[in-house]
Amino acid sequence: MIIRDLTSNLKAKLHKGKVIVLIGPRQVGKTTLINAILNKNDYLFLDGDDNTVAETLSNANTENLKNIIGDYKYVFIDEVQRIPNIGLKLKIMVDQIKDVQVIVSGSSAFDINNETQEPLTGRKFQFQMYPVSWNEFEKNVGFMKAQQQLELRLLYGMYPDVINNFGNEYEILKNLVSSYLYKDILALAGIRKSNVLEKILQALALQVGSEVSYNEIAQLVGVDKNTVNNYIDLLEKSFVVFRLNSFSKNIRNEIKANKKIYFYDNGVRNMVIGNFNNLDLRQDKGALWENFLVSERMKVLSYSQSLAKPYFWRTTTQQEIDYIETNADNVSAFEFKWANSKKVKLPKSFQDAYNPTFLVLDKNNFRDFLKLNYLINL
Repeated sequence: MIIRDLTSNLKAKLHKGKVIVLIGPRQVGKTTLINAILNKNDYLFLDGDDNTVAETLSNANTENLKNIIGDYKYVFIDEVQRIPNIGLKLKIMVDQIKDVQVIVSGSSAFDINNETQEPLTGRKFQFQMYPVSWNEFEKNVGFMKAQQQLELRLLYGMYPDVINNFGNEYEILKNLVSSYLYKDILALAGIRKSNVLEKILQALALQVGSEVSYNEIAQLVGVDKNTVNNYIDLLEKSFVVFRLNSFSKNIRNEIKANKKIYFYDNGVRNMVIGNFNNLDLRQDKGALWENFLVSERMKVLSYSQSLAKPYFWRTTTQQEIDYIETNADNVSAFEFKWANSKKVKLPKSFQDAYNPTFLVLDKNNFRDFLKLNYLINL
């Protein structure tokens, strides 16, 4: 089993009188992580996908919940978003059953937050889990093997099953995308037009690393702009994609409102467009490298509970920087080059306005950028 960076964070929150909430997409290892943390304890496991479990918990009062939990000191509820009224039931467990540690997990941030936001105010610790991070991967397989697999990870991504089943990556990703993207997400949102979701995903996949125009996607897909926005919002809350805002503060012609959209996993992105060609045959090599580094950096910021804010930067005169990170008054700028063959300079206007630290990240020097302790050096 790959040791996950969240392990120590979750262990530190046990027995603090609050519910531990772990959210993230299906098949990233949430259940495996909780099982590993609780492996020496006798605990009650409840599966929210089981209709009997969902119905029983949804209708349970305080005494019913006490009877269900019995003498267990740990309760783990998986796919908690499937259970109606679960927020109120969790509140009762925290307030009325004091000596029990409740841990819940789920794959829809939208539904979980809707159900638990108000009832669990001040009563929960919430964590987000992602596909395996490069930091976790390298610590598990070692520097040399990670180096040898870098191009594979850019193509097939970082889902645990993909990493652990060499040679079967395509089949695993195909099942993941068809079952999770085109079934679960549509079912969660009550949407029937899978072809619209598929076309929007393909448009986003082909625009990775570029600013996204909702109007352009709407025209391409044949729907209105609001529909595009709603679908992208759904994809973001289901941990498929995330948005990066533009950085704007001092310079007159900075782009202020545009966004870039990245996929949390390169393998999912490549399956959406049906392209697993080797890097030397691809025209989107730069976009793959950028998506990989930005998505991996999001894991670092999340797992380290950093207050740093991520952005990209561009001006109306087409000056641009791939990635910006601000932390208090400090500004750090990064350019991503798979092969760093020529010297890259910051735009003078950006240098003069923000006096940032600056680094070009290529396949030979990116590793520190993806380590948790790299935050100290920014």
